[in-house]
Amino acid sequence: MMKAVRFHGQKDIRLEQIEVPTCGKGQVMVKPAYVGICGTDLHEYMGGPNIIPTTPHPITKEKAPLTLGHEFSGVVEEVGEGVEDIKIGQRVSVQPIIYDGTCGACRDGLINCCDNNGFVGLSGWGGGLSEHVVVPRAAVYEIPEAVSMEAGALVEPIAVAWHSVDISPLKKGDAVLVLGGGPIGLAVIQCLKARGAEKIIASEVAPGRQEFAKRFGADYVLDPTKDDIVARVRELCGGVGADIAFDAAGVQAGLDQALKAIRAQGTLVNIAVWEKRAQLQMNDLVFRERKYVGVTTYVQGDFRHVLDAIAAGTLKPEPMITGKIQMDQIVEKGFRALTEDKDKHVKILVEVSP
Repeated sequence: MMKAVRFHGQKDIRLEQIEVPTCGKGQVMVKPAYVGICGTDLHEYMGGPNIIPTTPHPITKEKAPLTLGHEFSGVVEEVGEGVEDIKIGQRVSVQPIIYDGTCGACRDGLINCCDNNGFVGLSGWGGGLSEHVVVPRAAVYEIPEAVSMEAGALVEPIAVAWHSVDISPLKKGDAVLVLGGGPIGLAVIQCLKARGAEKIIASEVAPGRQEFAKRFGADYVLDPTKDDIVARVRELCGGVGADIAFDAAGVQAGLDQALKAIRAQGTLVNIAVWEKRAQLQMNDLVFRERKYVGVTTYVQGDFRHVLDAIAAGTLKPEPMITGKIQMDQIVEKGFRALTEDKDKHVKILVEVSP
């Protein structure tokens, strides 16, 4: 038996004893080390189940209660039949997307857009918040020697940001607006800085997160409750507006501001998962030939790019870690801290077996 943090329902997270999974053909068993608590986990805790299935998932055939944890690093402790290119003891970061490999999106290489997609730690196949987890070999990325296990647990959210920058038309010297100073917004700022954005403007309400935005590379930080975002962005961008905006907040007022704050033929990239239906003022797009683009998670290769960037020192994400806790503290010092005292936190890591 092993310990695992399991989701049973809204505000019902339990540390339980469950069976140890078996490692099959083409699979790798990982002993999780550090696990990040994600905004998605918080949404499930506060108002779920949303993503977590209540009927059997089409791929995993599992439903709640399920083990949580989809942002994690660990150590390979067993390999299944046919796995010969990774060794026991290797430090790894786990890419948690579950995909069928047969739908049109998967055939096009877009595993993040799979018709039946899910995530380890949300849809079944175990999760990082357990003493052992079994995943497909393709989900495991070796962590370079220069990268810590803590940073390895941050690869998943940074890969979301990396992919969003890839999808955008960013070019060296661009001026960029980032809405939201949570973990994804801060990861976007880091990736923009690493990839040549000249002027980064962040919009964030919480004072603590405003300071984090400055620390991670924002050149200007605006408060939408005090600043006229559209006017200030235009002023900072020579009167024409930002080349690109990234929405990592998912708030209607922010969306309205961002559409007007980007220049003619500018691009607004939506990363946020919306809790409510959003409205678009289409004429703000049409009469300025602006573009609105959705992005989701990451594609194969993004984890490798992020790990290489961290190893090279181009990305330095560890200051995002604002707390470390144990599995038996996850509700009080994890979920509650991130919902009731979120201004003080960016990323809390759970130490499973550091």
